[in-house]
Amino acid sequence: MTKLKEQLQEDLTAAIRDRDELRASTIRLTLSAVTSEEVAGKQKRELSDTDVLKVIGREAKKRREAAEAFDSAGRTDQAARERAEGELLATYLPKQLSDEELAGIVAAAVAESGASGPQAIGAVMKLVKPQVDGLAEGGRVAAAVKAALS
Repeated sequence: MTKLKEQLQEDLTAAIRDRDELRASTIRLTLSAVTSEEVAGKQKRELSDTDVLKVIGREAKKRREAAEAFDSAGRTDQAARERAEGELLATYLPKQLSDEELAGIVAAAVAESGASGPQAIGAVMKLVKPQVDGLAEGGRVAAAVKAALS
């Protein structure tokens, strides 16, 4: 078992012991998503810490999107719970890049590739993506690249 998955298991046990329903249910759902990812496909496999981080990132993104949907539907109580779950999951993720740091990485990639104009977005994304994987969401990265090239 990977270190991150072990940490999730330990935190789930602690949350259950402390009778923290929010933490327990959030971690339980996240561990379920990790297990689903492990058994997806033709053969069961052990996920690396990087893969577990990707699953946690997906789960956190789901919570943010659900919170926005609940807000637009006027269900502020459910939106607040989704935000709390997202914040809890964010504690397991690496610190996200600030907009300035992301812009610096994108500017360096644009200079390195010699790209100009919107038709070069793919080339710049190919250089930027490995540097920011897990540190910035794809939508933010794409927006920064578009802004740099326009």
